[in-house]
Amino acid sequence: MASAKYLLVGSTEAHSGKSATVLGLAHQLLEKGLDIAYGKPLGTFWSAIDHIDEDVRFLAETLNLPPQRLCPTLAALDDDSIDRRISGEDGIDYAARLRDSVQTPTGDLVLLEAAGTLEEGRLFNLSLSQIAEAIDATVVLVARCHSLQVADSLLWAKSCLGDRLVGVLLNDIPPDQQEKVVSQLQPFLERQGIPVLARLPRNNLLRSVSVRELVNQLQAEVLCRPDRLDLMVESLTIGAMNVNSALKYFRKAHNMAVVTGGDRADLQLAALETSTQCLILTGHIPPMATILTRAEDLEIPILSVDLDTLTTVEIVDRAFGQVRLHEPIKVHCVYQMMEKYLDVDRLMQQLGLEPAVRA
Repeated sequence: MASAKYLLVGSTEAHSGKSATVLGLAHQLLEKGLDIAYGKPLGTFWSAIDHIDEDVRFLAETLNLPPQRLCPTLAALDDDSIDRRISGEDGIDYAARLRDSVQTPTGDLVLLEAAGTLEEGRLFNLSLSQIAEAIDATVVLVARCHSLQVADSLLWAKSCLGDRLVGVLLNDIPPDQQEKVVSQLQPFLERQGIPVLARLPRNNLLRSVSVRELVNQLQAEVLCRPDRLDLMVESLTIGAMNVNSALKYFRKAHNMAVVTGGDRADLQLAALETSTQCLILTGHIPPMATILTRAEDLEIPILSVDLDTLTTVEIVDRAFGQVRLHEPIKVHCVYQMMEKYLDVDRLMQQLGLEPAVRA
């Protein structure tokens, strides 16, 4: 069997949808009959118990990849590891370790996930360009495409990576930008030698956060319906005005979390009658019994936090900005989107890979 090829998936900025891209891309390649291995050289969600990156564990379980198809995580991007590296206590040649570690998996393709930005990991000689150089990998980049200005970062990436860059996926495209992306941005990038492999529209489900995750982030007490923490929250609304004004906002939102004071029974009841996935009550003030009864009937969890409204909103906002894939409904959504929008045949052609039919 010929030696495996190496594909490195990176992103121009953190939280661009790289993990979702890796999952969807891997699924598409497996559907084509390819034998793939996967790894994440620089860990970002490191488990101190068994030293496995949580994203690696999740992807391996989701795709049913056997242990021999996993490349080890070599370093963790955490405070202790950074301190040891800067102090000189850690003098490991990670580039050499990387070359050794990717020789073990066999198959058609070794799919590696880079760190969150183009430069992250340079301290360990494991930035995207350093990994690509060390193992002679081709590169696919994911870029959040909120405006045409994303061209700047992609041109910079092209200047750094040269011919190693075989394509980009434009992700999270807002509805009002889609026409410009098709008519202006994609043709421009193609003329610059940057193939556009996918144009992925904004998807609120993929940007959503489970109520369970909000409970964890807020260290909240669940006052009712602990059986409904799998509900997905797509937006955040603050209930701090009079009830008539609040209702106008509540009716416009979809699958929202409503943050309001524990003493605002009028706003709580109004929120329960709209598209609310959970109520978050601040000030550690218990709601009235009628509110709890109505929430039970409507199967809407109520969370109580010993925090002020501003702090609560900041924590929830941060949770939206760092959403992860670890819910089955998101996995299914990623598969559907990649099947619809990714030009996997073009990517395989760029990589010199052929579909295979396996017994």
